[in-house]
Amino acid sequence: MIGRIIVGYLLFSLSAAAQKENTIDSISIEEVSASLSTEAVSAKAIDSLSTEAVSAKADTTHHHTIKTRFQQLLRFLDKKAHSAVDSHYIEVPAKPWRIILRLKGSLVDVDYYNGADFPETNERAEWQLHFRPPVATSVGIWVGYRGTGLGFSKSLTKNAGRNFTFSSTGAKYGINFRLTTFESEDAKFAGKSYKDGIAEVPHDTAFHMPKPVSITSIYLNGYYVFNGRHYSQAAAYNQSVIQRRSAGSLLVGATWYMSSFDYNDIANGFFMILGDGISRIKVHQANIGVGYGYNWVPLRGLVINAMAMPTISVYNRVKVYKYDFNYRLAPPEPVDDYGEWNKETKTWANGKEDKPITMLKPGANDIYYWNENPETNYSALRLNVDVRVGIAYNWSNFFIGLQAQFNNFVYRKDESKVNVFDSYARLNFGIRL
Repeated sequence: MIGRIIVGYLLFSLSAAAQKENTIDSISIEEVSASLSTEAVSAKAIDSLSTEAVSAKADTTHHHTIKTRFQQLLRFLDKKAHSAVDSHYIEVPAKPWRIILRLKGSLVDVDYYNGADFPETNERAEWQLHFRPPVATSVGIWVGYRGTGLGFSKSLTKNAGRNFTFSSTGAKYGINFRLTTFESEDAKFAGKSYKDGIAEVPHDTAFHMPKPVSITSIYLNGYYVFNGRHYSQAAAYNQSVIQRRSAGSLLVGATWYMSSFDYNDIANGFFMILGDGISRIKVHQANIGVGYGYNWVPLRGLVINAMAMPTISVYNRVKVYKYDFNYRLAPPEPVDDYGEWNKETKTWANGKEDKPITMLKPGANDIYYWNENPETNYSALRLNVDVRVGIAYNWSNFFIGLQAQFNNFVYRKDESKVNVFDSYARLNFGIRL
């Protein structure tokens, strides 16, 4: 547009000058061209500068919006922290930020029970596979504002996995999330046999699995405090507030728990056969319950908490992944006429599809499996328990705390039973900023 105006103006000027004075030298085409080029470059430069200015302004506005929203969130958390409590019982620290160093010991204990009857020999067998890895010691850090923050820890124990946590607490509520993953080769086998209803000598031995067992657990818990003005669960567990006077409260809570137990490797085939072909187990459980918590304040800055909440599993689902094996759980047969295993026909030389696992020869390497088949089952209502104890001491802008939590989750279907114990103890040292 600017170029067109300039060209029109030049043509008009040249025409007018030619009519008035014939002695005026004409303007060369080169000069006009140079002039137009200069104007065009200037126009582009102006447009470029304008675009950069708009972009810079947009970035500034975006960053300003994020900062504003963040400040609004902090003000909201401050307002909620102060307005919902009685300052005679609960003190909201003036410094809202907290940095906490954590030393934690975790223990996940998985028990798998099963049993089988053998009518042809009037025998019964019951056994238990017990997986208890070493106590997982970890060190981590937690950073948060008021009652909300994130934490991450790194294990100091071999094969003890990793742990990630998120928590948010207010005067009347609390939310906790915990993700734990680890592998373990440590196992224990306990078996008991019955002949004509009479128990024989039980077997109990510890051993290492041929291949590690992988265990993952996800724990999500939320609770509501009825007497939130006088009682704070957070005072003992994350020190976002300070309990000044002793108080207690009824609590209602809900928990979602997921645990995955995987030892899917042919090297673990013998143990999968003992478990009726099961190679992986996934347990999903939803619990609701009512409990009571109490904070005892024997002296200024010190609080001792105990909380117990019985829960009922309103949703209890287990998904098992089972293989077809060329061996089965059965007593030995008097004559071993099975011969070699044929991978193509999936039969032994005598035409049978499977062989008693009790006839497996030492050192034999002929266990095969195929066709992983998932099965989903639902269990009836189960009673579980959530128990916590915590101690915290506050002085100046520092605090120290010790907490422990214990959870038990149970699944039962026919002869099979899965029992998961998930517990930890944690030492905190923190500073308020």
